[in-house]
Amino acid sequence: MSDIEQKFPRALWVRLIIYIAVGHALAAFIWLLFEAGARQ
Repeated sequence: MSDIEQKFPRALWVRLIIYIAVGHALAAFIWLLFEAGARQ
């Protein structure tokens, strides 16, 4: 039981970090498109 309790929060943190990284990458890509569009 304690083995499951130790692994679950770690998996949750890894998933949270991946979601944050992907969200920031997507936001940076959209910002880049707006910046490129404004220059033309």
